[in-house]
Amino acid sequence: MSAPVLDGGCLCGAIRYRADAPPIRTVHCHCSLCRRASGAAFVTWTAFPAESFAFVKGTPSVFKATPKAERTFCPACGTQLTFRHVESHHMIDVTVGSLDHPDAVTPGDHIWTSAQLKWLRMDDDLPRHRGERDEG
Repeated sequence: MSAPVLDGGCLCGAIRYRADAPPIRTVHCHCSLCRRASGAAFVTWTAFPAESFAFVKGTPSVFKATPKAERTFCPACGTQLTFRHVESHHMIDVTVGSLDHPDAVTPGDHIWTSAQLKWLRMDDDLPRHRGERDEG
């Protein structure tokens, strides 16, 4: 049986990507950097093995968010697309909202809840982690 193919891209269509392996994990991130980069209360990410992910149309811009991480986004419309941490170079996180079919993945937990907005109430039973969860 072949691996699922998940396609996605930016709002204007200038950047397209494809992942041809199952996601490693899907999380809701509440950190302040994700909020600032997206302009949203939190960002839902799904991580793929790096070797299974490729941009297939266009070239995103790269923003080095911290000395240890970079984010990509569309230079035309600004859509945030990926996040990559230097210590986790074997995987790449993709914004779930940029997937063509975001319902194809299901979040498993919340991370960085120590920074969650006080007014945000999410009625789910997912595990919550004050920081980054253990990779185990």
